[in-house]
Amino acid sequence: MGVDKDVAARIEANLPLVKHVVFQVAVHFPRHVEREELARAGALGLVEAAQRYDESRGVPFERFAAQRIRGAILDSVRAADWAPRSVRNLARTLEQTEQRLANKLGHTPTVEQVAQAMDIDVARLEKIKDRVHRSVVLALDHDVAPEDDEDLTLVDVLAQPDEPEPSEVVELREMRGYLRDAVRLLPERHRTVIVGYFLEGRTSLELARFLGVTESRISQLRSEALVMLKEGIAAQYDGGPVDPDDVKGRVARRKARYSTDIAEASSWKDRIVDLDADEPMRVDLTVGIN
Repeated sequence: MGVDKDVAARIEANLPLVKHVVFQVAVHFPRHVEREELARAGALGLVEAAQRYDESRGVPFERFAAQRIRGAILDSVRAADWAPRSVRNLARTLEQTEQRLANKLGHTPTVEQVAQAMDIDVARLEKIKDRVHRSVVLALDHDVAPEDDEDLTLVDVLAQPDEPEPSEVVELREMRGYLRDAVRLLPERHRTVIVGYFLEGRTSLELARFLGVTESRISQLRSEALVMLKEGIAAQYDGGPVDPDDVKGRVARRKARYSTDIAEASSWKDRIVDLDADEPMRVDLTVGIN
C-alpha cells in the first residue's frame, strides 16, 4: 500500500525541520555524538508525526512535528551509550582513584592529590575530567530544578524557551529569501533606491544626484518600490502568485508577472539558506543605469 499523498507532502515540506531540531538539541550532547544519527532519528520522528497528525485538533503541523522530531531524537539517546570505551575506562579509573583517596584521607581529595595518585600532572587530569564530563548523557528524567522548586527535568530544558521554534526559523529564512529575490527583481531604478537608501545608508540627495533626478522623484520611487515588495512577497503566501495571462489590465499583469518571477527566482532550499542577517544584500547599483 502506498504512502498517503498528504502524509508524503507533509514529510517533504518539513524536512528542513529535522536539521533545525538536530542543531537545537545537539549542543546538549557530547561532541562525539554523530549528528547524522540524530538526524536519522529525527527523520523517523517526522514520518511518525506526518502519519499521526490530526488537523482537527487545531495544532499547526510544524509545531506538532517539531515536538515529535525532538522526542524521537531524545528517545534514540536513551537507547544508546554514546561514550566510547576509552572514555568509560578513564571515568572508571578516575572514580576509583577518588574513592580510594577519600577513604584513605577521610575527605574529598584535591585535584593535586588525585593527579599525583594517577601519576599525571594537573593539566592532564583536567583534560581527562573534561572528556568524562562531556561523555555523560544524563537520564532525561533527571531532576535539574533547584531544591524546593517546581519539578524540572533535563528534557524540559532541552527546548530553549527564548529561542524561536524551528518552524518559525524556517519561515523567517524563507521570507528573507523572498525579500532578496524581490529586491533583485525590482526595476533597476527602484532597486537602486531601495538598496541605496535602506542597505547602504545613502541619502535621498545622494541618490537623486546618482540617478540624475529630483529628491521628490526619489521619494516617489521609494514608495512605489515598497508597495511592489509588499505585494510581491504577500502574493507568495496568499494562495500563490496569479498567472499573468489570467488577469486583465496592464498594471495587474505587471504585478502578477513580478510576483511570479519572485516565486520562480529560487527553490525553497535556496530561500532558507541561513545567510548572515548582518551582511548587507549585494546588488550592483550600476547595472543598467545610464
